[in-house]
Amino acid sequence: MLASNSQSQSLIDTFHLGTRLTYKKGEFIIRPGEMPSAVFYIEKGLVKAFDITKYGEENLLIIRKDQEIFPLIWAITGQERSVIYEVLTPTEVWKISRKQYLDYLNNHPNALAPILDMTIEMYRIHSERIMTLEYRTVRERLISFLLGSAARFGREIDKGILIDVPLRHQDIASSINATRETTGRELNALVKKGMVVVDKSLIILTDKAKLKSYLS
Repeated sequence: MLASNSQSQSLIDTFHLGTRLTYKKGEFIIRPGEMPSAVFYIEKGLVKAFDITKYGEENLLIIRKDQEIFPLIWAITGQERSVIYEVLTPTEVWKISRKQYLDYLNNHPNALAPILDMTIEMYRIHSERIMTLEYRTVRERLISFLLGSAARFGREIDKGILIDVPLRHQDIASSINATRETTGRELNALVKKGMVVVDKSLIILTDKAKLKSYLS
């Protein structure tokens, strides 16, 4: 990480000068067809960024978590695709105008360090997604997705590693370029093999080593 604690805190303090908002699960922060009107910092919670394909299906782009800013590209360039931001869990955010955000960056060069950290992390996530799509079989792509999600959202529990973010089959399917039906079938196969446990929309990796062996 490039940013020091003081640099990160300074950026957070700037957002704390803005407006605090709370959202319930399922609410939209940026609705379909709506352009961003502010820059948001997630104090607590999870926000799903997705778009709608020409076939009318949701395409998961990224899930934003605590201490992250969105929409990053629009905040800097003013350009943004039609991206929808939906809350996955009860979430608290702070928002400031794009002008406030850019004024802060222009007047505080050191603030670029935490922004660069976030940008690098976003680049890493999207690069991993591209690498996941290089696997030939849906099962390999699914396992790669699960391991990547565990690295970002994983939490150790008695049964294994809990991916502590709700994931629908459609979210996973769009990320691995598969149908929802095939994704569900392959996920069930991993359950039968004892490598994962599915508890509603949460997934637990019970045998990470065996999952990794499928990709080697």
